[in-house]
Amino acid sequence: MNAQFQLDVLGEALLLFAAAARRDRLDHDHWKAAEMAADAIGARWTEPDNGIWELDRRWWTHSRLICVCGLRQLAATASGPEAGRWTSLADAIVAETARTCIHPSGRWQRARDDERVDAALLAPAVRGGIPVDDPRTLATLEAVEAELCQEGYIYRYRHDARPLQDAEGAFSLCGFLLSLTYLQQGRIDRAIASFERNRASCGPPGLLTEEFDVGERQLRGNLPQAFVHGVLLECAARLGHE
Repeated sequence: MNAQFQLDVLGEALLLFAAAARRDRLDHDHWKAAEMAADAIGARWTEPDNGIWELDRRWWTHSRLICVCGLRQLAATASGPEAGRWTSLADAIVAETARTCIHPSGRWQRARDDERVDAALLAPAVRGGIPVDDPRTLATLEAVEAELCQEGYIYRYRHDARPLQDAEGAFSLCGFLLSLTYLQQGRIDRAIASFERNRASCGPPGLLTEEFDVGERQLRGNLPQAFVHGVLLECAARLGHE
């Protein structure tokens, strides 16, 4: 575990710094920390990492694109040469990722050497790294709907030729990501339906787990799962403003 490297964490950190900056909550030390995270992305984005799902080290597409999200969002709140430097770095990462990680169908694929679709690839558009109307965004959404959706629940990716539910449960995080994607595209009815479907997969205390067994209607995995509840609250808040 000590040797694990998750590049995407640096991008997520920048997203948090950017959110704080928009609310004028970053002091000098916080900006220094943000600059260090951005510099780390600049130094290491070409390296294989373990990715959001903590798998073997590969050139994961999601990791690069989430760093793009963080860099763009932070640059939008900054002044001076750093803003231009972060934007240029984001552009370079997108260009290289698009060169090596676009599926022949036009969607993002999991990694340079893995053509499968991954529901985590909905996140870059939701987080502002890739335009919502970008053809790659739309093609990725269509692939997730076609290949990873079962009864309104979303799986991370297809492991092998087995039915989705035989490999693992649907991932609650991915279900709420789909809802946020629909909301971002103005498909409000679908956003609400996806949100309610996944929200209802909680247990009696109202807590959500990492996975949900669609066939057995049973909770699986860690309980409670922090990032699932975080995106649940975000999704509810955004829908509440519609």
